Amino acid sequence: MSAAPGPRPGTAPERDPGLQPERTRLAWRRTTLSGTVVTVLAVKAALHGGPTPSAIVAAALCCAFWLVLLGVAHRRIGALASASRPPVVAPGNATAAALCTVGLAVCGTVLVL
Repeated sequence: MSAAPGPRPGTAPERDPGLQPERTRLAWRRTTLSGTVVTVLAVKAALHGGPTPSAIVAAALCCAFWLVLLGVAHRRIGALASASRPPVVAPGNATAAALCTVGLAVCGTVLVL
């Protein structure tokens, strides 16, 4: 009888280093897609029924947050693709992405209410 192939008990299985960067890249893509949808809906809501100054400001803020989020995501996706072992995301980039995501949510909520 031969033992089944695979990792021996007590040892960690081999890890494919290509999977984590790919999942991270796809997560950045989903985040930017969500931001795009929020921005388009925010602009639509701001222009529906006659634009008001506050609605225009909220829509402009959504657009600004979205552009910053796209820039951060583009840099991160590029870093993931260029290196065999991607560098850790810079704290400033992570903070900017989080603030832009929250900003998009707040502006979108303000326009809906």
